[in-house]
Amino acid sequence: MNQILFESEQITPSKVVCIGRNYVDHAKELNNDVPDSPVIFIKPNSAICGELHAGTDQALHYEGEIALLIMDGAITGVGFGLDLTNREIQNQLKAKGLPWERAKAFDGAAVFSQFVRLSEPLESLSLELLINDKLVQQGGYGLMIFKPEFLLREISRSFTLEDGDIILTGTPKGVGAFQRGDRFQGTILAANRPLVTQEWTAL
Repeated sequence: MNQILFESEQITPSKVVCIGRNYVDHAKELNNDVPDSPVIFIKPNSAICGELHAGTDQALHYEGEIALLIMDGAITGVGFGLDLTNREIQNQLKAKGLPWERAKAFDGAAVFSQFVRLSEPLESLSLELLINDKLVQQGGYGLMIFKPEFLLREISRSFTLEDGDIILTGTPKGVGAFQRGDRFQGTILAANRPLVTQEWTAL
């Protein structure tokens, strides 16, 4: 089972619960409707990875997100997450009204920084993603359609959140394809003060 690091302790999430289209500008950039209820999908433990792998035959797209760690039914930690997507396959599946798993839940599709204990107000959280030293994504709590507290309650109505499970809270605008050798730097901030920063080079 794949693990993440939380305050120097190895944690084994059973799943990653992802929220799609949770930023208005991101929904619009992909020509999607803005949802009136959360778009929820799952990535299994096998998708979790600490390394960033680029696509081979088809390009993968990055989506930087605020990742929330759940312990004892509450939001306990925060980290930076990359929700990787095979956009070509996703568009084919969406056109047929089929599930997204092949495009979203493959091995290595959930890349995480280390997690730190959340001691700051949720409403202070934001993210920044730089690729090759260029700022490509920026957003946070204030721009989310559905806030983390609501998401926790809504998800828990359908899914048991085990200790160590992760909620990916959605991505702001600026998603796109990447390739091997690209240098990523993802940062979670609280009131503009960095909490977690992680760097990856796409393999």
